[in-house]
Amino acid sequence: MPIVAPSLLSADFLNLQKDCDMLNASEADWFHLDVMDGSFVPNISFGFPVIERVCKATEKICDVHLMILEPGRYAEAFQKAGADILTVHYEACTHLHRNLQQIRALGMKAGVALNPHTPVQLLGDILHDIDLVCIMSVNPGFGGQQFIPHTIDKIRALKHMIHDRGLSTLIEIDGGVTLDNAAAILHAGADVLVAGNTVFKSPDPVQSIAALKRL
Repeated sequence: MPIVAPSLLSADFLNLQKDCDMLNASEADWFHLDVMDGSFVPNISFGFPVIERVCKATEKICDVHLMILEPGRYAEAFQKAGADILTVHYEACTHLHRNLQQIRALGMKAGVALNPHTPVQLLGDILHDIDLVCIMSVNPGFGGQQFIPHTIDKIRALKHMIHDRGLSTLIEIDGGVTLDNAAAILHAGADVLVAGNTVFKSPDPVQSIAALKRL
């Protein structure tokens, strides 16, 4: 069964406790928290106070995705806020290996996100240090975008790389995941589905999560 990670970016910010309670009662596996700085991506989301409160509101895995510049400056603060997984962007890290070492030394799982234009092959020399690869299937910065079809080819290529090296690195897909395309995404080799609007804009979010789990 896939890991389902609803993205709080699509939640009701005036009723976050209600949405957290809903996710806690659902079959969702992780809480996905998107942090945007207005520089690396053209949007600003939320920071430490919100993440700390959300992480305290659940016993599920808190999967924090940093769409920010200089993520190493803030890794310890995100760990203190409650992050279990901390994902940084390949494109934002001049010294990616150092960033991954820092995250793991702080006791978190280390993730690397790739923008749509970034080939998965660039992770070849460092894949053994990565717990999770987040393939962006939209251009980062905003929710509600359409899934980029070429992502399927990237998933397959990355899955082969992981298999050939005998690794257990998870593949996460973030952006445009729906009940219509999720089966193809999983068939290509993905392990984790980040779902924003598919969950939070659904008439029955709990049922939508259950449907994703059963694909």
